[in-house]
Amino acid sequence: MGVTSLVPSSADDPLTYRPVALVDLLDRVLATGVVITGDITIAIADVDLVRISLRALIASVGALAPPELEPAEVEVQP
Repeated sequence: MGVTSLVPSSADDPLTYRPVALVDLLDRVLATGVVITGDITIAIADVDLVRISLRALIASVGALAPPELEPAEVEVQP
């Protein structure tokens, strides 16, 4: 399992990092979601021919789905 150091260990010193397991990082990203954006430009002789803007949302379905409402009790009238 890979280990990366992307999360600060304390709020006092943001430059101090502690190792984080890749599975923990992936769990946090899927729980909250992340948006990845990028631009691609194809140009010839400094003339832009094609420009593509990309946006991707990565999250788990549970994080994006609205919370389920409790079913209301239905009264049957005779």
